[in-house]
Amino acid sequence: MEGRGGRGRGRGDGGGGGYGWRGRGRGRGRGWGQPTQPWRPPNTVQQPSSNPVGQPVQRWVPNPVQQPQPPTIAPATAATVELPTSSHHDKGYPRVNLHELSMAEAGDKRIPMRRPDKGGTNAVRSVSLRVNHFPVKFKSDRLIMHYDVDIKPEAPPKKGRAVKISKSTLYMIREKLCVDHPSQFPTSKIAYDGEKNIFSAVELPTGRFKVEISGGEEMKGCSFIVTINLVKQLELQKLSDYLSGVLSFVPRDILQGMDVVMKENPARHMISSGRSFYQFKDSGKDELGYGIIASRGFQHSLKPTAQGLSLCLDYSVVPFFNPISVLEFLKEHVRGFSLREFRRYRSKVEATLKGLKVRVTHRNTGQKFIIAGLTSQDTRNLSFLAEDPERKVLPKKVMLVDYFYEKYGKDIVHKDIPCLDVGKNNRNNYVPMEFCILVEGQRYTKEILDKDAAQGLKREQLPTPVVRESKICAMVQAKDGPCGGGIIDSFGIDVNKNMTALAGRVIGPPELKLGDPSEGKVKKLTVDKDKCQWNLVGKLVVKGIPVDHWAVVDFTAYEQYNRLNTGQFISGFIRRCGNLGIQMRNPLFCETANMHAFREFPVLRELLDKVYKKARCQLQILVCVMARRDAGYGYLKWFSETRLGMVTQCCLSSPANKVSDQYLANLALKLNAKLGGSNVELIERLPRFEGEGHVMFIGADVNHPGSQNTTSPSIAAVVATVNWPAANRYAARIRPQAHRMEKIQNFGAMCLELVEAYVQANKVKPEKIVVFRDGVSEGQFDMVLNEELLDLKRAIQGEKYCPTITLIVARKRHLTRLFPKVNDRSFNGNVPPGTVVDTTVVHLSEFDFYLCSHYGTLGTSKPTHYHVLHDEHRFNSDQIQKLIYNLCFTFARCTKPVSLVPPVYYADLAAYRGRLSAATSSSVASPSSSSSGAWLNERLYRLHGALENMMFFI
Repeated sequence: MEGRGGRGRGRGDGGGGGYGWRGRGRGRGRGWGQPTQPWRPPNTVQQPSSNPVGQPVQRWVPNPVQQPQPPTIAPATAATVELPTSSHHDKGYPRVNLHELSMAEAGDKRIPMRRPDKGGTNAVRSVSLRVNHFPVKFKSDRLIMHYDVDIKPEAPPKKGRAVKISKSTLYMIREKLCVDHPSQFPTSKIAYDGEKNIFSAVELPTGRFKVEISGGEEMKGCSFIVTINLVKQLELQKLSDYLSGVLSFVPRDILQGMDVVMKENPARHMISSGRSFYQFKDSGKDELGYGIIASRGFQHSLKPTAQGLSLCLDYSVVPFFNPISVLEFLKEHVRGFSLREFRRYRSKVEATLKGLKVRVTHRNTGQKFIIAGLTSQDTRNLSFLAEDPERKVLPKKVMLVDYFYEKYGKDIVHKDIPCLDVGKNNRNNYVPMEFCILVEGQRYTKEILDKDAAQGLKREQLPTPVVRESKICAMVQAKDGPCGGGIIDSFGIDVNKNMTALAGRVIGPPELKLGDPSEGKVKKLTVDKDKCQWNLVGKLVVKGIPVDHWAVVDFTAYEQYNRLNTGQFISGFIRRCGNLGIQMRNPLFCETANMHAFREFPVLRELLDKVYKKARCQLQILVCVMARRDAGYGYLKWFSETRLGMVTQCCLSSPANKVSDQYLANLALKLNAKLGGSNVELIERLPRFEGEGHVMFIGADVNHPGSQNTTSPSIAAVVATVNWPAANRYAARIRPQAHRMEKIQNFGAMCLELVEAYVQANKVKPEKIVVFRDGVSEGQFDMVLNEELLDLKRAIQGEKYCPTITLIVARKRHLTRLFPKVNDRSFNGNVPPGTVVDTTVVHLSEFDFYLCSHYGTLGTSKPTHYHVLHDEHRFNSDQIQKLIYNLCFTFARCTKPVSLVPPVYYADLAAYRGRLSAATSSSVASPSSSSSGAWLNERLYRLHGALENMMFFI
């Protein structure tokens, strides 16, 4: 429960003990002045005050261990840009000095640093890889014409209200324009982005054009005025110059235009959802049950790389509502649904259908509408006032049943259930459910899938590497794919249908240390060479924190199923902790409670207050055992961590009752880390930091609310190490900020707080800082460099403190996948842990690389893309790659390297914990502050002083 899978962390990260809820230029100079003298600590440092310890509390004594009960459960010949396919280290990289300064100035702007070398050479072995980058050739003397297109209804909007035209209708209008004027608007030479832009391989006429369509989502039939104006001519020679190093900045307008061209063919034949395209043919979908289908498709983008321009395409599967009749959907989706007992299921039906789009079948227009709700009356009782079109007689009352029979010849069968209200703008429009079909292409939220459906989706989403590679190649070659239809040929673009072949390197794992039970000292540990995992049998953690004051709350005591075997669990947990070197006394007490407490926050608050006072405010940790997942978990965490200052560890009774060593060990690792212990450490110091100076690692992330949420704040989290050289204990700071804002508003101040926490623990400030930033796209690098980094510099220099800083972006949301050839595959077909790619498919000149640090147990491993934006420590490729890989072995709650460098991983977990607080805040804010502004109240998120420097979030 403590750990969230979250955001593509990779399927082999492990974790356990619970479950989760889841314009460039050239030049030099950093531009921030000269460094000052090294900071020296004052002669005296105030010691943190210790919490008063109350009188001893009588301990809970376990009953004899009971045996576990059985479960009850315009074409012209021209030169083409030839793209190299070699994977040699020196391909595509300009010659630069190894220690060239990290930042270049373009006026006042700072840009990402250049690669300091030709790539790394450190490796225990090499691997032959295929990467889902498909080389692209184009005719450099060609032009792409970029036009602005404005589409409006011919008739003025009623009451001056602007009409929003749906994307599907816009595509219909574009298609009809080409049909009406085939010689002026040749379909095969035009690409449309579905909004305001048309890109053409030939010159198009400009001006105003009238287009009539017979039906769209918004209207039965309507005339539109399409206004087309030339924006500019995109010269592909500029892209060729950039790829060859002649031009220093990437021509993004050309890339965007070519990207629209690549998307045109799938947009005509597939369903688009976000940036992806999905098939709705029978061969492209699978039934998940409950009226939900899994549809297969892909997402792709054009990337300038060291080998030239590449098409990067990856396989994707997402759940959609099955485009079936509304009544059939309800029978599948709503458990126990019956038309005869409709009133019993009304609230569930209305909540399920509201907001969905339907197509009507009682008339030939095929109009589409959005469901606003259900009618208050049954169909047989519904009536409306029908107006005379010629206005010669007064409106008369007409029964809906009679109207459908007389107007459309339809006899309504199900008269004893409500109709769908598909009206808008405060106008009612009633349609019987039997005449409505769900429109295809409506995404279903995977987080709320039924357990069986979720497992079915997971099987589709996680094909083996061999299967995924085959599916990707098939989609590139498909007639409805980006290369089909002959459209890209009209623009002089050609895609090689073979994946890029290159050589990757495998970095060796670091040596680790654990405790040795026989000698009472640390023990050198060599990890498994294939999976890079280790086990804890006969080993201790490096530093176990004695647990003298703890308690248990058993929320399963009144459950019929999944009731906790309390004595067996507690004795087994104490034993397993002791075996790991974490000395644990019996709990002070075991409090019984009901799962219903999670539904009533005042009841849960009273329970937690009672437990806290019963322990006389001296609990180190409270273990909470739950029968099942519950949204009230968020309130439990929020109240414990912000109001009581109490560390909690939640788990489920079902795995707890099995008392397996592995499960209990995972719980113990999390408990020890939360209390300030050290589970595993590196033997050797990290590369470039072998000297005496202190180093701090910072991770930063922003968690945004779901796409349907338009008011909740985004949550910024910054974490940092507070120990050296182990660098495995972290403190966190969490702040709310404006809705969907990616820039961390108080980044400098939050980092400065963490520096102060480091001083409190070490009596010295870190001389070197490495910042890892998560969750930003390449288009946001400028913001990270010129706003967030500058904010950090200003904050610390305001304290007359000038550490050296390296800034690295870590990205998991990319499309690149690595497929090893037969002889280099791991047992499950994935690349081995430690695989690095820093040639051919990386940036032309900037300092980036792909690292797959984990062992992928399910599906196809996704590497993390690291991009070094700024570096004052003068790392070379080998050093920074090894540093990051070694850090991946220090993640506290599992015994294997994780897929993402821990500072970022922890920042993601902390930001998610802040999201739980945001969800809880609406319940704890006063009525006068219940608006969205209340969510920005930092007091709701600020940790209790006793916890702010502890790893409460793992």
